[in-house]
Amino acid sequence: MAPRPIKLSEQDDAMDHKENQLPSQQKRAEFRYLLQVDRQTKGSYPSMESAEAAGLLIKKHHPVVQVSIYDSVETSNKLLSVPARSGDA
Repeated sequence: MAPRPIKLSEQDDAMDHKENQLPSQQKRAEFRYLLQVDRQTKGSYPSMESAEAAGLLIKKHHPVVQVSIYDSVETSNKLLSVPARSGDA
């Protein structure tokens, strides 16, 4: 006769579910400035300049998406746009 698997209690299932969650779902922002792409937070930065540099890099490669920087202390958003090239007509 084949052995039967033992069914875990619901409490054990809930604990396993917590362990299987992605780390990004559990941790909070570490720094003041949050980089958001299409209103989804992608990272946090200690200064506005470093967040802008990362955001402009994303915006340059993907100009259709909305890239913004959220200041968690002042609760304000700053939308980023790619600077126009001087050679464009």
